[in-house]
Amino acid sequence: MSSPGTTVPETIAATDVAPGAPAYDVVVVGFGIAGGCAALEAARAGARVLLLERAAVHGGTSSMSGGHFYLGGGTAVQRATGHDDSVEDMVAYLTASSKAPDATKIRAYCEGSVAHFDWLEALGFEFERSYYPEKAVIQPGTQGLMYTGNEKVWPFRDLSRPAPRGHKVPVAGDTEGTRLVMDLLRERVEEAGVEVRYETGAAALVLDETGTVRGVGWRSFERTGVVLADAVVLAAGGFVMNPDMVAEHTPALAEKLFTLGSTYDDGLGIRLGRSAGAALQHMDEPFITAPVYPPATLLTGVIVNNRGERFVAEDSYHSRTSQHVIAQPGSEAYLVVDSEHVEYPAFPLAPLVDGYETLEELETSLGLPIGSVRATLARYDEHAARGEDPDFHKHPQWLAPQSTGPWAVFDLRLGKALYAGFTLGGIATDVDGRALRPDGSPVTGLFAAGACASNLAQDGNGYCSGTQLGEGSFFGRRAGVAAAARARNGSSGTR
Repeated sequence: MSSPGTTVPETIAATDVAPGAPAYDVVVVGFGIAGGCAALEAARAGARVLLLERAAVHGGTSSMSGGHFYLGGGTAVQRATGHDDSVEDMVAYLTASSKAPDATKIRAYCEGSVAHFDWLEALGFEFERSYYPEKAVIQPGTQGLMYTGNEKVWPFRDLSRPAPRGHKVPVAGDTEGTRLVMDLLRERVEEAGVEVRYETGAAALVLDETGTVRGVGWRSFERTGVVLADAVVLAAGGFVMNPDMVAEHTPALAEKLFTLGSTYDDGLGIRLGRSAGAALQHMDEPFITAPVYPPATLLTGVIVNNRGERFVAEDSYHSRTSQHVIAQPGSEAYLVVDSEHVEYPAFPLAPLVDGYETLEELETSLGLPIGSVRATLARYDEHAARGEDPDFHKHPQWLAPQSTGPWAVFDLRLGKALYAGFTLGGIATDVDGRALRPDGSPVTGLFAAGACASNLAQDGNGYCSGTQLGEGSFFGRRAGVAAAARARNGSSGTR
């Protein structure tokens, strides 16, 4: 039996819709970054658009984020800060960092990245033409550019010329920067004539006898109704707040993690897609992280598992490191840093265990095999002194012998460090957001974008900060344009 949270909604037969039901060219479900961009582009393409949002305000989970957009290929910020980048380098990196790369989507995203950067700024803001050179989760100030992935981490740096692509909106801090973009997007949506209904969610899809999507059944508190449409765009978020879907698809997210999402990341958009026959992709891939930096000097230390052995390059992007930690026996790991290189985080997500005068004391206290950390550090220090790391190829920038006691130990164990996560899988789509059936054919009239669709952000090991906002807005725009084109050229008279 399926759990309540995994139940697929019943569909509404088009023949059961009462005559005179309101009709639109395009209905968009969800007013986050993807839904807002889809609605705006559909309206600009001439469609009559209805945008449904379950919350009382626009923004969704997008507004909670710090404001990173993963963009490249030679944006104005990259050029202004002296960072060369090309479409081919961006394609090579995203291909190498994806578990199952979709060549068509990656190519489209990279080739359209500069134009998308310009489109975003045309909403009414400007990315600061500045660069933040430090290793951090997000720029602490308003700096416009930094590295937010594994571009300088081996093997990626050998497969593609590294370039920083994390473009941050001009809002200081690490949360809610995207609210600036969402407020501007709301203004542009209203100017374009989109009808927005808040506190109104989609409850069911309307299907005709051929399986074509013809509209949406909606609910607002106790009121219900149906609107017809030539195209429906689902942009209703992921499923991290749905315990039943998490248990079924990404059980790791249910284990002592802080979930990153809003109340409405309950997977309803994904389940609506399934009700129309859409396939799902990468549903088992979560994003999980507990950053050990900043301060960046901690990355000169070594991360060991419960056997006292290294298993990952410490300079990896924080989610890559965290994914490797979760895969270790017992999901246990520790960061060991000597007294010459230790600094203490202002807000530690990986708490300090203690400081130890000797490595034997450290091993005994942590229950690690006696001699294991000593051997690991002896090998690491020998090579680090020569600027080498033959085992994990840590960048020379972060290599330094850890030979001066006492040694500080930070706790990366699951349940001790503050791990957070969200979901990456969703409805299978083509490059223009058309929902696809298991055989690859489109679900006619149905589109999806953002966190309820599976686009580029499919692998937590290769994830880059800014991918969700970048791809959500980019493919949301494409879905809106394609939905408007269907309403204009391929409809069958729902209006």
